[in-house]
Parts: sequence; C-alpha cells; structure tokens
Amino acid sequence: MTASAEHSAPLRLLIVEDDPMMRLGLQHSLAAQPDIEVLAAVEDGDTAIAQSLQLQPELVVMDIGLPGTDGIAATQQIKAQQPDVRVVILTSHTAETEIIAALSSGADAYCVKGTSVDQLMRAIAAVREGGTYLDAAIAHTVVSQLQTAPKPGKSPIIGELSTREMEVLELIVEGYSNPDIAAKLYLSPNTVKTYVRGIMNKLAVNDRVQAAVVALRNGIVS
Repeated sequence: MTASAEHSAPLRLLIVEDDPMMRLGLQHSLAAQPDIEVLAAVEDGDTAIAQSLQLQPELVVMDIGLPGTDGIAATQQIKAQQPDVRVVILTSHTAETEIIAALSSGADAYCVKGTSVDQLMRAIAAVREGGTYLDAAIAHTVVSQLQTAPKPGKSPIIGELSTREMEVLELIVEGYSNPDIAAKLYLSPNTVKTYVRGIMNKLAVNDRVQAAVVALRNGIVS
C-alpha cells in the first residue's frame, strides 16, 4: 500500500490473533510496511477491546476464533465504542453464519487466512479509504445471503446504467467471470472489461464483488 498525500501519517493498527506464530508473522509483515504503525499484537477479544480503547488504533486486524470474547463480539463492542475504527477480519472461519455475523457486527473487510500480504494490504487500503473488501473465497456466500434478503426500492443509479451494463451486472451477480460474460453476450473480453470498469465507476466501488453487493442491496438487480 502506497501512502497518499492525505495519509502522510502512518496507519495506527492493532493486531488480534491467538496463534503465537501467526501473530508474530502478522506483526513482522505489517510493521515492515512504511505507512503502518503496529501499536500492539494481542491474543484475545477482551484484551483487544481494552487495548483499542487505550491505544486508539485506526484499524484492527481481527481473528474470529479467540479465547474468551470471540472476534465477532469483540468487533461489535469496538465498533459500538469507537465507530470510526475500521476492522479487517482475518480468519480461517468460512462458515456462512460466521461470515454474515462478522459483517453484521460491523467488520469492514473479511479475509481468509492464507491470503498473501499483498492481498491483506489491498484490504487494509480499501477500508482505510472508507470502502469494504471481501475475500473472493467468501464473496459468493455474501452475495447468496443478500439474494435471499428483502430488497429496498430501486436505486437512482439504475438510470445511469446502460442496457448492456445492466446485462453485464446481472451476470456478475450470478457469478460469471469476464470470459463467461463475453461468451454469453457475444462480446470480446476487452469489451466486457470496459463495461465492468464503467459499472464499477458508476456504482462507486473498487471491484466486482462490491458491485454485486451494491446491486443486490439497492435492488438494482433482483
């Protein structure tokens, strides 16, 4: 993650991980980033809540399976007390109930352990800018859950999407890749990429997963 002009000060970060080796590895990897300051690395949810209040981090990297208060409950309490703190879930847990519970608790990103440092940094960069990030491994679960949830009324953005963009967006929501969309709509892959970029710009999102989530949440695609 490259520091921008508006982020000249290092990002103040708290690590919450109960596995000693994982905690040490995270601490080493993240502290090596020039625009991150690791304030502390703790092993349980109760300590995370207390340290968050004391140290005032801007972002917390949080595991779910923690001793005592788990990462979902800890996230909920931290967000209740410090709503501006961003939380990146980094866990081996991929059950649908845990994913939805974590996001419902206020988590801003969900990453699965085993992700590369570069991917974790992309998640941190996204939430630092006020966005969200979903690991591709769990994105389908989130989209499937949203498909079964009640939808609000149509979003005004629908008027800004062309007919072809709507067709592409519907296929994104259904989980089609760019080559699959190209084949289905008889378009070239480069043309599909152009449509996808246009859709993301109009929906003000950073990736295909976020585009699908926004489309479902706002009733743009049913």
